[in-house]
Amino acid sequence: MRLPARRLLLLAGVSALLTGCFSGSPATDGDGRRIRVAMMQPPRSGLSPLTDDAFKLSRWSTAETLVRLDADGDARPALATKWRQQGRSWIFDIRQGVTFHDGTKLDAEAVVRSLTRAATASPKPRILDGVELTAHGNGHTVTVTTAEQDPLVPQRLSSPQLSILAAKAYRGKTVDPVGAGTGPFELTEVNGTSSASLDRYAGYWGAKAKAPGIDVRFVPDGTARAAALRSGEADIVEAVPVSQAALVDEDLITEVPMPRTNTLYLNTSDGPFADPAVRAAAREAIDAESIVRGVYEGRADAAEGLLGPALPWADDLRTPVKRAKSRAVQGASITLGTFTDRAELPEVAAALQQQLQKAGFRVKLDVREYANIESDALAGAFDAFVLSRATVLDSGDPAAYLYSDFASDGSFNISQLADRSVDAALRKAGATATGDARRAAVIAAEAAVLATDAAVPMLHERVVQGDAAGVVDAAHDPRERELVTAATYVR
Repeated sequence: MRLPARRLLLLAGVSALLTGCFSGSPATDGDGRRIRVAMMQPPRSGLSPLTDDAFKLSRWSTAETLVRLDADGDARPALATKWRQQGRSWIFDIRQGVTFHDGTKLDAEAVVRSLTRAATASPKPRILDGVELTAHGNGHTVTVTTAEQDPLVPQRLSSPQLSILAAKAYRGKTVDPVGAGTGPFELTEVNGTSSASLDRYAGYWGAKAKAPGIDVRFVPDGTARAAALRSGEADIVEAVPVSQAALVDEDLITEVPMPRTNTLYLNTSDGPFADPAVRAAAREAIDAESIVRGVYEGRADAAEGLLGPALPWADDLRTPVKRAKSRAVQGASITLGTFTDRAELPEVAAALQQQLQKAGFRVKLDVREYANIESDALAGAFDAFVLSRATVLDSGDPAAYLYSDFASDGSFNISQLADRSVDAALRKAGATATGDARRAAVIAAEAAVLATDAAVPMLHERVVQGDAAGVVDAAHDPRERELVTAATYVR
Protein backbone atom coordinates (compact mmCIF):
# COMPACT_ATOMS: atom_id res chain seq x y z
CA MET A 1 0.00 0.00 0.00
CA ARG A 2 1.42 3.38 -1.00
CA LEU A 3 0.75 5.99 1.67
CA PRO A 4 0.47 9.75 1.17
CA ALA A 5 3.50 11.74 2.34
CA ARG A 6 1.42 13.43 5.06
CA ARG A 7 0.38 10.06 6.49
CA LEU A 8 3.97 8.80 6.42
CA LEU A 9 5.19 11.89 8.27
CA LEU A 10 2.47 11.45 10.91
CA LEU A 11 3.38 7.82 11.51
CA ALA A 12 7.08 8.65 11.64
CA GLY A 13 6.40 11.33 14.26
CA VAL A 14 4.29 9.00 16.39
CA SER A 15 6.93 6.28 16.15
CA ALA A 16 9.58 8.74 17.30
CA LEU A 17 7.44 9.66 20.30
CA LEU A 18 7.17 5.99 21.22
CA THR A 19 10.88 5.26 20.95
CA GLY A 20 11.98 4.14 24.38
CA CYS A 21 8.33 3.76 25.44
CA PHE A 22 9.07 0.41 27.09
CA SER A 23 12.58 1.22 28.26
CA GLY A 24 11.60 1.49 31.94
CA SER A 25 12.00 -2.29 32.44
CA PRO A 26 14.49 -4.68 30.84
CA ALA A 27 13.32 -6.56 27.77
CA THR A 28 14.87 -9.76 29.12
CA ASP A 29 15.91 -11.08 32.52
CA GLY A 30 17.80 -14.21 31.55
CA ASP A 31 14.67 -16.37 31.35
CA GLY A 32 13.03 -15.21 28.16
CA ARG A 33 11.41 -12.03 26.90
CA ARG A 34 9.14 -9.84 28.94
CA ILE A 35 5.87 -9.02 27.19
CA ARG A 36 5.38 -5.37 26.22
CA VAL A 37 1.71 -4.37 26.17
CA ALA A 38 0.21 -1.12 24.89
CA MET A 39 -3.23 -0.60 26.44
CA MET A 40 -5.91 1.82 25.37
CA GLN A 41 -7.23 3.35 28.59
CA PRO A 42 -5.16 4.39 31.59
CA PRO A 43 -6.40 3.51 35.08
CA ARG A 44 -9.24 5.73 36.23
CA SER A 45 -9.35 4.68 39.88
CA GLY A 46 -5.83 3.64 40.82
CA LEU A 47 -6.48 0.08 39.60
CA SER A 48 -9.10 -0.49 42.29
CA PRO A 49 -10.84 -3.82 41.61
CA LEU A 50 -14.13 -2.25 42.69
CA THR A 51 -14.18 -0.21 39.46
CA ASP A 52 -13.79 -0.88 35.75
CA ASP A 53 -10.02 -0.88 36.37
CA ALA A 54 -10.58 -4.45 37.59
CA PHE A 55 -10.61 -5.62 33.98
CA LYS A 56 -6.98 -4.56 33.62
CA LEU A 57 -6.02 -6.71 36.60
CA SER A 58 -7.86 -9.60 34.98
CA ARG A 59 -6.29 -9.02 31.55
CA TRP A 60 -2.83 -9.11 33.16
CA SER A 61 -3.62 -12.36 35.03
CA THR A 62 -2.73 -10.87 38.41
CA ALA A 63 -6.08 -10.88 40.25
CA GLU A 64 -8.45 -13.86 40.22
CA THR A 65 -12.05 -14.59 41.15
CA LEU A 66 -13.85 -17.52 42.73
CA VAL A 67 -15.38 -18.47 39.40
CA ARG A 68 -14.46 -18.10 35.74
CA LEU A 69 -16.68 -18.25 32.65
CA ASP A 70 -16.27 -20.60 29.72
CA ALA A 71 -17.00 -19.63 26.11
CA ASP A 72 -20.73 -20.23 26.60
CA GLY A 73 -20.87 -18.07 29.73
CA ASP A 74 -21.21 -21.04 32.07
CA ALA A 75 -19.49 -20.93 35.47
CA ARG A 76 -16.32 -22.98 35.95
CA PRO A 77 -13.98 -23.42 38.96
CA ALA A 78 -11.24 -20.90 39.72
CA LEU A 79 -10.43 -19.99 43.35
CA ALA A 80 -13.54 -21.98 44.26
CA THR A 81 -13.50 -25.65 43.28
CA LYS A 82 -17.25 -26.31 43.48
CA TRP A 83 -20.51 -24.81 44.73
CA ARG A 84 -24.11 -25.67 45.46
CA GLN A 85 -27.32 -23.74 46.00
CA GLN A 86 -29.54 -23.82 49.06
CA GLY A 87 -32.46 -21.45 48.56
CA ARG A 88 -31.14 -17.88 48.61
CA SER A 89 -27.64 -19.07 49.55
CA TRP A 90 -24.77 -20.51 47.55
CA ILE A 91 -22.01 -22.46 49.32
CA PHE A 92 -18.53 -22.31 47.73
CA ASP A 93 -15.63 -24.64 48.53
CA ILE A 94 -12.41 -22.61 48.56
CA ARG A 95 -9.36 -23.96 46.72
CA GLN A 96 -6.64 -25.13 49.10
CA GLY A 97 -2.91 -24.45 48.68
CA VAL A 98 -3.28 -20.97 47.19
CA THR A 99 -1.08 -18.12 48.40
CA PHE A 100 -1.39 -14.43 47.72
CA HIS A 101 1.55 -12.58 46.20
CA ASP A 102 2.52 -11.30 49.67
CA GLY A 103 2.87 -14.88 50.95
CA THR A 104 -0.33 -15.01 53.00
CA LYS A 105 -2.76 -17.87 52.42
CA LEU A 106 -6.11 -17.83 50.68
CA ASP A 107 -8.82 -18.91 53.10
CA ALA A 108 -12.50 -18.33 53.79
CA GLU A 109 -11.73 -15.22 55.83
CA ALA A 110 -9.91 -13.62 52.90
CA VAL A 111 -12.79 -14.38 50.53
CA VAL A 112 -15.36 -12.95 52.94
CA ARG A 113 -13.24 -9.82 53.40
CA SER A 114 -13.04 -9.14 49.65
CA LEU A 115 -16.70 -9.86 48.92
CA THR A 116 -17.90 -7.81 51.90
CA ARG A 117 -15.76 -4.83 50.90
CA ALA A 118 -17.31 -4.98 47.41
CA ALA A 119 -20.88 -5.44 48.68
CA THR A 120 -20.60 -2.49 51.06
CA ALA A 121 -18.70 -0.15 48.73
CA SER A 122 -20.20 3.16 47.66
CA PRO A 123 -20.78 3.03 44.81
CA LYS A 124 -21.05 -0.73 44.52
CA PRO A 125 -19.29 -2.59 41.72
CA ARG A 126 -21.58 -2.64 38.69
CA ILE A 127 -22.07 -6.42 38.93
CA LEU A 128 -23.87 -5.91 42.26
CA ASP A 129 -26.29 -3.19 41.11
CA GLY A 130 -29.64 -4.03 42.68
CA VAL A 131 -28.20 -7.05 44.51
CA GLU A 132 -28.02 -7.31 48.31
CA LEU A 133 -25.24 -9.78 49.04
CA THR A 134 -23.65 -11.02 52.24
CA ALA A 135 -20.81 -13.51 52.74
CA HIS A 136 -19.91 -15.71 55.72
CA GLY A 137 -17.03 -18.15 56.13
CA ASN A 138 -16.91 -21.51 57.86
CA GLY A 139 -13.76 -23.62 57.64
CA HIS A 140 -12.93 -24.01 53.96
CA THR A 141 -16.33 -22.86 52.68
CA VAL A 142 -17.94 -19.50 52.06
CA THR A 143 -21.71 -18.98 51.99
CA VAL A 144 -22.98 -16.17 49.80
CA THR A 145 -26.58 -15.13 50.44
CA THR A 146 -28.73 -12.71 48.42
CA ALA A 147 -31.94 -10.95 49.44
CA GLU A 148 -33.81 -12.73 46.65
CA GLN A 149 -33.11 -16.09 45.08
CA ASP A 150 -30.61 -15.49 42.27
CA PRO A 151 -29.61 -18.22 39.79
CA LEU A 152 -26.74 -16.03 38.55
CA VAL A 153 -24.67 -15.82 41.75
CA PRO A 154 -21.80 -17.98 40.40
CA GLN A 155 -21.69 -15.94 37.19
CA ARG A 156 -21.71 -12.70 39.19
CA LEU A 157 -18.73 -13.92 41.20
CA SER A 158 -16.76 -14.32 37.97
CA SER A 159 -16.67 -10.54 37.50
CA PRO A 160 -13.16 -9.07 37.86
CA GLN A 161 -14.78 -6.49 40.13
CA LEU A 162 -15.14 -9.27 42.70
CA SER A 163 -11.49 -10.36 42.63
CA ILE A 164 -10.14 -11.86 45.84
CA LEU A 165 -7.15 -9.95 47.22
CA ALA A 166 -4.91 -10.24 50.28
CA ALA A 167 -5.68 -8.31 53.47
CA LYS A 168 -2.94 -5.76 52.68
CA ALA A 169 -5.02 -4.47 49.73
CA TYR A 170 -7.73 -3.15 52.08
CA ARG A 171 -5.68 -1.26 54.68
CA GLY A 172 -6.50 2.18 53.27
CA LYS A 173 -9.61 3.96 52.11
CA THR A 174 -8.94 2.73 48.58
CA VAL A 175 -8.13 -0.82 47.49
CA ASP A 176 -4.49 -1.27 46.42
CA PRO A 177 -3.89 -4.43 44.34
CA VAL A 178 -0.07 -4.16 44.19
CA GLY A 179 1.40 -7.42 45.47
CA ALA A 180 -2.01 -8.64 46.65
CA GLY A 181 -3.36 -10.96 43.94
CA THR A 182 -3.23 -14.71 43.40
CA GLY A 183 -2.59 -14.91 39.64
CA PRO A 184 0.45 -16.16 37.67
CA PHE A 185 1.77 -12.57 37.46
CA GLU A 186 2.41 -10.31 40.45
CA LEU A 187 1.71 -6.60 40.06
CA THR A 188 4.92 -4.99 41.34
CA GLU A 189 4.75 -1.35 40.26
CA VAL A 190 2.20 1.20 39.05
CA ASN A 191 3.31 4.57 37.72
CA GLY A 192 0.08 6.57 37.80
CA THR A 193 -1.59 6.62 34.40
CA SER A 194 1.58 5.98 32.41
CA SER A 195 2.77 2.42 33.10
CA ALA A 196 2.70 -0.72 35.20
CA SER A 197 5.01 -3.70 35.71
CA LEU A 198 4.34 -7.31 36.63
CA ASP A 199 6.65 -10.23 37.35
CA ARG A 200 6.07 -13.97 37.11
CA TYR A 201 4.88 -15.32 40.47
CA ALA A 202 6.85 -18.47 41.30
CA GLY A 203 4.34 -19.61 43.92
CA TYR A 204 1.32 -19.69 41.64
CA TRP A 205 -1.10 -22.53 42.39
CA GLY A 206 -1.66 -23.43 38.71
CA ALA A 207 0.52 -23.68 35.62
CA LYS A 208 3.42 -21.25 35.97
CA ALA A 209 3.65 -18.27 33.61
CA LYS A 210 5.88 -18.88 30.58
CA ALA A 211 6.87 -15.22 30.32
CA PRO A 212 9.10 -13.67 33.02
CA GLY A 213 6.95 -10.56 33.24
CA ILE A 214 4.79 -7.90 31.63
CA ASP A 215 5.61 -4.25 30.95
CA VAL A 216 2.49 -2.18 30.37
CA ARG A 217 2.21 1.29 28.87
CA PHE A 218 -1.07 3.18 28.63
CA VAL A 219 -1.40 4.72 25.17
CA PRO A 220 -4.83 6.37 24.69
CA ASP A 221 -4.03 7.59 21.16
CA GLY A 222 -5.08 4.92 18.65
CA THR A 223 -2.62 6.04 15.98
CA ALA A 224 0.20 5.78 18.51
CA ARG A 225 -0.84 2.25 19.53
CA ALA A 226 -0.88 1.13 15.90
CA ALA A 227 2.52 2.73 15.34
CA ALA A 228 3.90 0.88 18.36
CA LEU A 229 2.91 -2.41 16.73
CA ARG A 230 4.29 -1.41 13.33
CA SER A 231 7.61 -0.26 14.76
CA GLY A 232 8.10 -3.26 17.05
CA GLU A 233 7.84 -1.13 20.21
CA ALA A 234 4.99 -3.29 21.55
CA ASP A 235 4.27 -7.00 21.49
CA ILE A 236 0.51 -6.83 22.20
CA VAL A 237 -1.65 -3.83 21.36
CA GLU A 238 -5.21 -3.31 22.56
CA ALA A 239 -7.91 -1.92 20.29
CA VAL A 240 -6.20 -0.98 17.03
CA PRO A 241 -8.60 1.55 15.41
CA VAL A 242 -10.33 0.41 12.22
CA SER A 243 -8.81 3.41 10.44
CA GLN A 244 -5.31 2.21 11.37
CA ALA A 245 -5.78 -1.53 10.90
CA ALA A 246 -5.27 -1.29 7.13
CA LEU A 247 -1.81 0.19 7.73
CA VAL A 248 -0.69 -2.82 9.78
CA ASP A 249 0.45 -6.18 8.41
CA GLU A 250 -2.69 -8.36 8.35
CA ASP A 251 -0.71 -11.20 9.94
CA LEU A 252 -0.39 -9.08 13.09
CA ILE A 253 -4.12 -8.35 13.36
CA THR A 254 -6.79 -10.44 15.07
CA GLU A 255 -10.42 -9.39 14.99
CA VAL A 256 -12.37 -10.51 18.03
CA PRO A 257 -16.20 -10.48 17.98
CA MET A 258 -17.51 -8.35 20.81
CA PRO A 259 -20.78 -8.87 22.70
CA ARG A 260 -21.85 -5.44 21.43
CA THR A 261 -24.62 -4.75 18.91
CA ASN A 262 -25.18 -1.59 16.90
CA THR A 263 -28.98 -1.29 17.01
CA LEU A 264 -31.65 1.10 15.72
CA TYR A 265 -34.23 1.60 18.49
CA LEU A 266 -37.69 2.69 17.27
CA ASN A 267 -40.13 4.61 19.49
CA THR A 268 -43.17 2.32 19.80
CA SER A 269 -45.28 4.64 21.94
CA ASP A 270 -45.40 7.89 19.98
CA GLY A 271 -44.96 9.24 16.45
CA PRO A 272 -44.87 7.29 13.15
CA PHE A 273 -43.24 4.21 14.68
CA ALA A 274 -46.15 3.61 17.02
CA ASP A 275 -47.55 1.80 13.95
CA PRO A 276 -46.00 -1.69 13.62
CA ALA A 277 -46.33 -1.51 9.83
CA VAL A 278 -44.22 1.66 9.73
CA ARG A 279 -41.60 0.03 11.97
CA ALA A 280 -41.55 -2.86 9.53
CA ALA A 281 -40.99 -0.44 6.65
CA ALA A 282 -37.99 1.04 8.46
CA ARG A 283 -36.57 -2.43 9.10
CA GLU A 284 -36.90 -3.36 5.44
CA ALA A 285 -35.21 -0.12 4.37
CA ILE A 286 -32.00 -0.82 6.30
CA ASP A 287 -29.03 -2.26 4.43
CA ALA A 288 -26.72 -3.35 7.22
CA GLU A 289 -24.19 -4.93 4.87
CA SER A 290 -23.45 -1.57 3.23
CA ILE A 291 -22.89 -0.01 6.66
CA VAL A 292 -20.48 -2.81 7.58
CA ARG A 293 -18.56 -2.27 4.34
CA GLY A 294 -18.66 1.52 4.28
CA VAL A 295 -18.41 2.64 7.91
CA TYR A 296 -16.60 -0.32 9.49
CA GLU A 297 -14.47 -1.23 6.45
CA GLY A 298 -15.69 -4.81 6.69
CA ARG A 299 -14.52 -5.21 10.30
CA ALA A 300 -17.94 -5.98 11.79
CA ASP A 301 -20.63 -8.64 11.36
CA ALA A 302 -24.08 -7.97 9.93
CA ALA A 303 -26.65 -8.87 12.58
CA GLU A 304 -29.08 -11.78 12.45
CA GLY A 305 -30.44 -10.92 15.89
CA LEU A 306 -29.70 -8.89 18.99
CA LEU A 307 -27.08 -11.39 20.14
CA GLY A 308 -24.06 -11.87 17.90
CA PRO A 309 -21.12 -14.22 17.24
CA ALA A 310 -19.49 -13.41 20.60
CA LEU A 311 -22.25 -15.71 21.94
CA PRO A 312 -21.75 -18.68 19.59
CA TRP A 313 -24.74 -20.61 20.96
CA ALA A 314 -27.24 -17.91 19.98
CA ASP A 315 -27.30 -18.55 16.23
CA ASP A 316 -27.72 -22.31 16.69
CA LEU A 317 -30.87 -21.79 18.79
CA ARG A 318 -32.43 -19.03 16.70
CA THR A 319 -35.53 -19.73 14.55
CA PRO A 320 -37.37 -17.50 12.04
CA VAL A 321 -39.28 -14.63 13.63
CA LYS A 322 -42.79 -13.70 12.49
CA ARG A 323 -43.02 -9.94 12.04
CA ALA A 324 -45.67 -7.43 10.98
CA LYS A 325 -46.07 -6.60 7.29
CA SER A 326 -44.86 -3.21 6.15
CA ARG A 327 -46.84 -0.52 4.39
CA ALA A 328 -45.77 2.28 2.09
CA VAL A 329 -44.44 5.36 3.82
CA GLN A 330 -45.41 8.72 2.34
CA GLY A 331 -43.21 11.46 3.74
CA ALA A 332 -43.40 10.49 7.40
CA SER A 333 -41.15 12.85 9.36
CA ILE A 334 -38.85 11.31 11.97
CA THR A 335 -35.99 12.50 14.17
CA LEU A 336 -33.03 10.12 14.37
CA GLY A 337 -30.63 10.58 17.28
CA THR A 338 -27.20 9.26 18.20
CA PHE A 339 -24.02 10.43 19.92
CA THR A 340 -20.44 11.34 19.06
CA ASP A 341 -18.59 9.45 21.80
CA ARG A 342 -18.24 6.35 19.62
CA ALA A 343 -16.61 7.58 16.43
CA GLU A 344 -18.55 5.38 14.01
CA LEU A 345 -22.08 6.21 15.20
CA PRO A 346 -22.50 9.59 13.46
CA GLU A 347 -21.44 7.93 10.21
CA VAL A 348 -23.92 5.10 10.82
CA ALA A 349 -26.68 7.65 11.44
CA ALA A 350 -25.84 9.49 8.20
CA ALA A 351 -26.00 6.22 6.25
CA LEU A 352 -29.33 5.34 7.87
CA GLN A 353 -30.69 8.77 7.00
CA GLN A 354 -30.04 8.10 3.31
CA GLN A 355 -31.51 4.59 3.44
CA LEU A 356 -34.67 5.71 5.23
CA GLN A 357 -35.12 8.65 2.89
CA LYS A 358 -35.09 6.26 -0.07
CA ALA A 359 -37.96 4.40 1.64
CA GLY A 360 -40.02 7.60 1.84
CA PHE A 361 -39.18 8.92 5.31
CA ARG A 362 -38.13 12.51 5.95
CA VAL A 363 -35.25 12.24 8.40
CA LYS A 364 -33.76 14.87 10.70
CA LEU A 365 -30.52 14.00 12.51
CA ASP A 366 -29.77 15.00 16.09
CA VAL A 367 -26.19 14.12 17.09
CA ARG A 368 -24.69 15.17 20.43
CA GLU A 369 -22.31 13.99 23.12
CA TYR A 370 -23.74 11.06 25.05
CA ALA A 371 -23.93 12.95 28.33
CA ASN A 372 -26.16 15.54 26.63
CA ILE A 373 -28.48 13.14 24.83
CA GLU A 374 -29.06 10.11 27.10
CA SER A 375 -31.88 11.66 29.14
CA ASP A 376 -33.79 12.69 26.01
CA ALA A 377 -33.36 9.22 24.51
CA LEU A 378 -34.68 7.51 27.64
CA ALA A 379 -37.60 9.96 27.78
CA GLY A 380 -38.73 9.00 24.27
CA ALA A 381 -37.79 12.32 22.65
CA PHE A 382 -36.62 10.59 19.45
CA ASP A 383 -38.51 8.59 16.86
CA ALA A 384 -35.38 6.49 16.32
CA PHE A 385 -32.05 6.20 18.09
CA VAL A 386 -28.80 4.52 17.09
CA LEU A 387 -26.96 2.88 19.97
CA SER A 388 -23.92 0.64 20.32
CA ARG A 389 -25.04 -1.56 23.20
CA ALA A 390 -23.20 -4.18 25.23
CA THR A 391 -25.41 -7.28 25.17
CA VAL A 392 -23.58 -9.22 27.88
CA LEU A 393 -23.07 -7.44 31.16
CA ASP A 394 -20.57 -8.49 33.81
CA SER A 395 -22.33 -11.75 34.64
CA GLY A 396 -21.75 -13.06 31.11
CA ASP A 397 -25.52 -13.42 30.72
CA PRO A 398 -27.66 -11.44 28.21
CA ALA A 399 -30.97 -11.69 30.10
CA ALA A 400 -30.22 -8.55 32.12
CA TYR A 401 -29.55 -6.53 28.95
CA LEU A 402 -32.78 -7.72 27.32
CA TYR A 403 -34.82 -6.87 30.41
CA SER A 404 -33.21 -3.46 30.83
CA ASP A 405 -33.84 -2.47 27.21
CA PHE A 406 -37.20 -4.04 26.39
CA ALA A 407 -39.25 -4.77 29.51
CA SER A 408 -42.15 -2.43 30.27
CA ASP A 409 -40.33 -1.35 33.43
CA GLY A 410 -36.83 -1.67 31.96
CA SER A 411 -34.42 1.03 33.08
CA PHE A 412 -33.01 1.54 29.56
CA ASN A 413 -36.17 1.18 27.46
CA ILE A 414 -35.36 3.64 24.67
CA SER A 415 -38.03 2.06 22.45
CA GLN A 416 -40.69 2.76 25.10
CA LEU A 417 -41.85 -0.81 24.51
CA ALA A 418 -44.75 -2.12 26.59
CA ASP A 419 -45.68 -5.57 25.33
CA ARG A 420 -47.17 -8.32 27.53
CA SER A 421 -45.73 -11.19 25.52
CA VAL A 422 -42.26 -9.63 25.62
CA ASP A 423 -42.54 -9.04 29.37
CA ALA A 424 -43.58 -12.66 29.96
CA ALA A 425 -40.69 -13.99 27.88
CA LEU A 426 -38.21 -11.75 29.68
CA ARG A 427 -39.46 -12.82 33.12
CA LYS A 428 -39.16 -16.46 32.15
CA ALA A 429 -35.60 -16.00 30.89
CA GLY A 430 -34.55 -14.20 34.07
CA ALA A 431 -35.99 -16.88 36.34
CA THR A 432 -34.64 -19.92 34.46
CA ALA A 433 -31.64 -21.75 35.90
CA THR A 434 -28.37 -21.36 34.04
CA GLY A 435 -27.42 -23.74 31.25
CA ASP A 436 -29.20 -24.91 28.10
CA ALA A 437 -32.68 -24.12 29.42
CA ARG A 438 -31.75 -20.51 30.20
CA ARG A 439 -30.10 -20.05 26.82
CA ALA A 440 -33.24 -21.32 25.08
CA ALA A 441 -35.38 -18.95 27.16
CA VAL A 442 -33.08 -16.03 26.29
CA ILE A 443 -33.42 -16.73 22.56
CA ALA A 444 -37.21 -16.99 22.95
CA ALA A 445 -37.15 -13.55 24.63
CA GLU A 446 -34.99 -12.18 21.81
CA ALA A 447 -37.53 -13.49 19.28
CA ALA A 448 -40.38 -11.83 21.16
CA VAL A 449 -38.55 -8.50 21.02
CA LEU A 450 -37.66 -8.84 17.34
CA ALA A 451 -41.27 -9.65 16.46
CA THR A 452 -42.27 -6.15 17.63
CA ASP A 453 -39.64 -4.37 15.47
CA ALA A 454 -39.00 -2.14 18.48
CA ALA A 455 -35.31 -2.65 17.77
CA VAL A 456 -33.58 -3.37 14.48
CA PRO A 457 -30.16 -4.97 15.10
CA MET A 458 -27.75 -3.91 12.37
CA LEU A 459 -24.27 -5.17 13.15
CA HIS A 460 -22.04 -6.67 15.79
CA GLU A 461 -18.79 -4.86 16.48
CA ARG A 462 -15.34 -6.41 16.68
CA VAL A 463 -12.28 -5.31 18.60
CA VAL A 464 -9.05 -5.35 16.61
CA GLN A 465 -6.08 -6.65 18.59
CA GLY A 466 -2.48 -6.47 17.44
CA ASP A 467 0.00 -9.24 18.25
CA ALA A 468 3.63 -9.00 17.10
CA ALA A 469 5.04 -11.86 15.05
CA GLY A 470 6.78 -13.50 18.02
CA VAL A 471 3.78 -13.52 20.35
CA VAL A 472 2.46 -16.97 21.25
CA ASP A 473 -0.94 -17.70 22.84
CA ALA A 474 -2.14 -14.18 23.60
CA ALA A 475 -5.80 -14.36 24.57
CA HIS A 476 -8.45 -13.01 22.20
CA ASP A 477 -11.38 -12.65 24.54
CA PRO A 478 -14.76 -11.22 23.44
CA ARG A 479 -15.53 -10.27 27.06
CA GLU A 480 -12.18 -8.46 27.38
CA ARG A 481 -11.33 -10.27 30.61
CA GLU A 482 -8.17 -12.00 29.35
CA LEU A 483 -5.18 -10.76 27.37
CA VAL A 484 -1.89 -12.09 28.78
CA THR A 485 -2.30 -15.49 30.42
CA ALA A 486 0.14 -17.97 31.96
CA ALA A 487 0.49 -19.55 28.50
CA THR A 488 1.43 -16.31 26.72
CA TYR A 489 5.07 -15.65 25.79
CA VAL A 490 7.24 -13.97 23.16
CA ARG A 491 9.62 -16.01 21.06
